[in-house]
Amino acid sequence: MTIEIRELSKKYKNHGALRDLSLRVPEGSAFVVVGANGAGKTTMIKIVMNLLEATSGTAKIFGVDSRRLSPKEMAQIGYVSENQELPGKLTVAEYLNYLRPFYSQWDKHLEAETLRQFRLPGDRRINELSHGMRVKLSLTCTLPYRPKLLVLDEPFSGLDPLVRDEFMEGLAGYAHEMTILMSSHELSEVEGFATDVAFIDEGKLLFQESMELLAGRVQEVKVTLDRAAAVRRPAPVDWIDVKESGNVLTFVHTQFVENDLEAQVRSQLDGVQRVEVNAMPLRTIFTSLARATRR
Repeated sequence: MTIEIRELSKKYKNHGALRDLSLRVPEGSAFVVVGANGAGKTTMIKIVMNLLEATSGTAKIFGVDSRRLSPKEMAQIGYVSENQELPGKLTVAEYLNYLRPFYSQWDKHLEAETLRQFRLPGDRRINELSHGMRVKLSLTCTLPYRPKLLVLDEPFSGLDPLVRDEFMEGLAGYAHEMTILMSSHELSEVEGFATDVAFIDEGKLLFQESMELLAGRVQEVKVTLDRAAAVRRPAPVDWIDVKESGNVLTFVHTQFVENDLEAQVRSQLDGVQRVEVNAMPLRTIFTSLARATRR
């Protein structure tokens, strides 16, 4: 595992920002941590990056406690944050010139290609750049040394759709070379990019799994009946967001198995005419599961 987090907690007075959070980021994955603003995503990442001290628990990178990473290991980690501070008085070129000697494996060709792709002006002072251009500069300062782990904390926050697309295009070409840990509440932006996902709500881990398994087990089901009818109570625990509209009943099935669905629906409902199953986008999956958990 590239990252292993065990029973991580962070408390601020009476508020628990993280509550016994445990998750594992597989090597080579594009692992996205999703959740609403304030769910604890940034707190978790700051502890992983040793920018914040945990109240209890551990976070390991490359098998090493993140509080004890050596300079050699740190040189294999890239970090981009929405509120990352950059030296505003330097130009883009001056800042890259400053960074280059710290990394023996710096790829100047990749640096030039990334600057061209992001259309970053080398002679512009950093404090004159827009927020979107500063975020793209942060990625430009990270990719050329080809880190084994790239950590992205809410990289899309405050970016317009075009800049988001440019950021993802710049990242996608090199994603196969590294493990990526990203936090985001912009779920539509990461759906086609993520290989694994973890859902955090109010500092707690709801679950983590591969996108393939998640997309397979959580499905929207639409049942057409010969008349209006309620679900026999209690409904199965894996049916959430149950809604009735005339003779049509819809729900989200959180443990969908195609071969078992018809029999399960008929055991709960009379007069079933048709059962339809629809795939769900990641945003809808998240909101459905989050609502069910809070209830």
